[in-house]
Amino acid sequence: MMEYHQQYDQYLARVRQALERACEQFLPETSEVCRAARYSLMGGGKRVRAVLVLGVSEMLGGSPEAAEAFAAAVEMLHCYSLIHDDLPCMDDDDLRRGRPSCHKAFGEATALLAGDALLTEAFEAVAGAPASPEVCVQAARALSAGAGSRGMVYGQELDLKYEALQPDETMLRLIHKNKTGALINAAVQMGACTARDSADQRCALEQFAFGLGLVFQIVDDVLDVTGDAAQLGKPVGSDAQNEKTTFATLYGVENALELARRVNRESCDALEKAFGERSAFLVQMAGELLARRS
Repeated sequence: MMEYHQQYDQYLARVRQALERACEQFLPETSEVCRAARYSLMGGGKRVRAVLVLGVSEMLGGSPEAAEAFAAAVEMLHCYSLIHDDLPCMDDDDLRRGRPSCHKAFGEATALLAGDALLTEAFEAVAGAPASPEVCVQAARALSAGAGSRGMVYGQELDLKYEALQPDETMLRLIHKNKTGALINAAVQMGACTARDSADQRCALEQFAFGLGLVFQIVDDVLDVTGDAAQLGKPVGSDAQNEKTTFATLYGVENALELARRVNRESCDALEKAFGERSAFLVQMAGELLARRS
């Protein structure tokens, strides 16, 4: 366990350095929009997607320099989605990571543009990564597929549509496969882009990524019922207040957690079968995300 946490901290340090470089290159402090983008981008968090890029790349023996650039890119894109999610026209949340949401700190129009800037610059970060053109194209393709109309945006569309409806488990899985899982899979595939790998390895990585995304969302749903706002850094109870169907409201907390445990076992088994002991960090990471309280 100690070795895992030390490794995670090392990855976090590399991610922070990569994000600082990205801020200097793409987000000049002379711009109010860029200051708002920096405010949200450097506001902390677990950096799950960025760490996945680094972890997968290292597991496969990939280029650390390319992985760091791709990690910064996926974190920039994820941050844009959080800024937009918090806007009044979406989830209307006043807090993010324990401090005012971007639109509360800078105003709605500036926050909207800050998200737009992060989305755009994420792809410039991929294009300018220290890797071959072929690798950069593969990474850009993975990121756009995970983030766009066949991935995260589609999941957000479905999530909004079903706020006033009562989706069953099949629909909830579809919503969160796209809303959460698709960008996690993008991060995993971007890490794989930095190394040579085979098609069967990609399949195992994809199964792990989408399983991880589903578990992440189920735990989020549970924490909205059982969590503490101070620990989470954002409001709790909003799902129940909005009468929104989640895994926790559909099955109850204990049954939802049992589903998460089952999905986690299946995902990690697939990864260990494909990569053996090399997958130890990622398997431990999945277990930590399953047990998280924030």
